[in-house]
Amino acid sequence: MDIQQNQLCLCGVIETEPVPDHEVFGEKFYRMDLKVPRLSGTNDILPVTISERLMDTQIMPGVHICITGQLRSYNKVMGGAGRLLLTAFAQRLLSPDEAENPNIVHLTGALCKPPSFRTTPFGREIADLMLAVNRSFGKSDYIPCIAWGRTAHYAASLNVGDKLQVQGRFQSREYQKQLPDGTSINRTALEVSLSRLTRIENELPLMPRDVSLQDVPPRGLQ
Repeated sequence: MDIQQNQLCLCGVIETEPVPDHEVFGEKFYRMDLKVPRLSGTNDILPVTISERLMDTQIMPGVHICITGQLRSYNKVMGGAGRLLLTAFAQRLLSPDEAENPNIVHLTGALCKPPSFRTTPFGREIADLMLAVNRSFGKSDYIPCIAWGRTAHYAASLNVGDKLQVQGRFQSREYQKQLPDGTSINRTALEVSLSRLTRIENELPLMPRDVSLQDVPPRGLQ
């Protein structure tokens, strides 16, 4: 199977009622949460955007579905600041028998921010990366990725503009964000947890400069 620049497969149980999200050229898109199991027995609660064209079948809470599609990013103003949000953009529904893995993501793109390497209080080594993945019509999706252990060490040596091919899973992760006044709030991070990371030499259009979340322009999902 040829790995495209942006490809995902998710299988899980619909957690929330689909609600209208946006419309493009008269085509309506809905948003819902999908509960996707991990091997550990826990679950990821992941946002899915789905077209009305794919809703001929039963799309309601409690129904088990499998989708293939892409990871899409968009910038949303929350609390007066821009936040980069991710969604799984469904392009096709599969039968459960067709899916080889309930949660797998393949991405090819350019590193658009310097990697951030850190060690947790429990001694786990982590590297955060931001990958710019080209889309049709001159658009790009900005995909946060997280690497662990030896992969994190390798990721820390990469430079902005490096072309990367990655494999992993789309995950939700709870964390506490420290506020300037010393208090903290609970947040949910959506990201790709990497199981494989390769630097490639193929020519890809590079980001002209480092970007921050405030730099990322709002992007339509279609």
